[in-house]
Amino acid sequence: MYRLELNGISKQYPAVKANDRVSLRLAAGEIHAVLGENGAGKSTLMKIIYGAVRPDAGEIFINGARVRVRNPQDARAHRIAMVFQHFSLFDTMTVAENVWLGLGRSLSLPDVTAAVRAKAVEYGLDIDPLRPVHTLSVGERQRVEIVRALLTDPQVLILDEPTSVLTPQAVQTLFGTLRKLAAQGCSILYISHKLDEIRALCTACTVLRGGRVTGVVDPRSESAASLSRLMIGAEPPQLTHRAPQPGAVALAAHGLTLPRRDRFGVDLEAIDLAVHSGEIVGVAGVSGNGQQELLAALAGEDTRAPPDSIRLFGRTIGAMGAGTRRRLGLHFVPEERLGRGAVPPLTLAHNLLLTRREPIARGGWLLLGRMKKMTQSIMARFNVKAGGPHAAARSLSGGNLQKYIVGREIDAQPKVLIAAQPTWGVDVGATAQIRAELLALRDAGCAVLVVSEELDELFEIADRLVVIAKGRVSPSLATPAATREQIGQWMSGLWAAQPATEGAGAVA
Repeated sequence: MYRLELNGISKQYPAVKANDRVSLRLAAGEIHAVLGENGAGKSTLMKIIYGAVRPDAGEIFINGARVRVRNPQDARAHRIAMVFQHFSLFDTMTVAENVWLGLGRSLSLPDVTAAVRAKAVEYGLDIDPLRPVHTLSVGERQRVEIVRALLTDPQVLILDEPTSVLTPQAVQTLFGTLRKLAAQGCSILYISHKLDEIRALCTACTVLRGGRVTGVVDPRSESAASLSRLMIGAEPPQLTHRAPQPGAVALAAHGLTLPRRDRFGVDLEAIDLAVHSGEIVGVAGVSGNGQQELLAALAGEDTRAPPDSIRLFGRTIGAMGAGTRRRLGLHFVPEERLGRGAVPPLTLAHNLLLTRREPIARGGWLLLGRMKKMTQSIMARFNVKAGGPHAAARSLSGGNLQKYIVGREIDAQPKVLIAAQPTWGVDVGATAQIRAELLALRDAGCAVLVVSEELDELFEIADRLVVIAKGRVSPSLATPAATREQIGQWMSGLWAAQPATEGAGAVA
């Protein structure tokens, strides 16, 4: 008898068939991967199990009994918990209040607060239950979702891209948690695009392509290449690396010091950072160490910085807003897709207007034909799977929306691009493409600053690395001279006072 069994699950949306007669079997205590490229139907299938989406056809069995999971409340009654890729937290409420909402009224808020603290300590997840959610980074919000799911004592735990914004150390801690849960009998459905993770953690894997099952394998006996072929029909393309040809300093922060905007933020302390034209600088660090504050100051969302503490091609811009900086050639990919990178109810074509002015004629008229053509070009170039330019942003899978937002900013041909978590939640093929596009942008003379918690990503594309910890930025290291162990130590703020390595550049 299986803990969970799906038979012939189908779901049709107006523009696409998300699931086509999908069957899946999950044993008690099994960690089972669901693998597929963006738009393959993974998230839809998980939402059907959790009751957030109703299938058009098919059957669901839990512990051998056929059930109808009509809504998430039904799912929780069957001891099914899910951590969504797009988080379901209320920004104006605290962490504990958000967790309390999903636990019923049997516990008091102080009881829930204590439970969150205890569970966070037990599994090595740094969470303050009294913090309002709007003050948390994406990585910190993900920790909240994971702890909330664990507190429901699930028999089936669904994790949708749980490590997308976790550091390698946090990933290993999470793996230990999941193995412990599995040993206690919890069954885990694990969605990830990280093939090495799946091979290290999971004992079974169902592969989806175009909404259909293309294989059920033991990932421990597969290679990353064979899994990739099952998933996308080919191995991901290899990146072509050219030696960087850095030019003049394009974006620089000198002595940037900013007090936190709220009591839960991070103070920025004397940050010196320079990015040259024609190079990629990577910023590593554990989520919540000042990344949000630094990005806001550099992108123009926070204009409290002294004007001369931030320069763009030698011009003081510390007090300039985001729109002015964009007109000077600085573009930004935020880490939060829905709500910042894109307006959920607006179409992809209308979301162009967040950062692009070309589709607006003099007098403020929208050039709808041009908007449609530009959007179609971005969708084709970055293989964005959606119902077309008029599809609402919220209708896209997380990976496809990420590809669209990154593509929109790269297509603008920026002089400086700041990208936060650029490949969050995208499949192996799209990850390779986005990284290749960032390298091509660098080779064309753009200055690129990438903030990522994926060390593999930074080591693959960055020419230089810095680490941010507790609101301070480390000296610069040429990537070939850096090691993962050293960067891991620096993430705790443990760097010696040493000069920046050759190639770091002087602040303009």
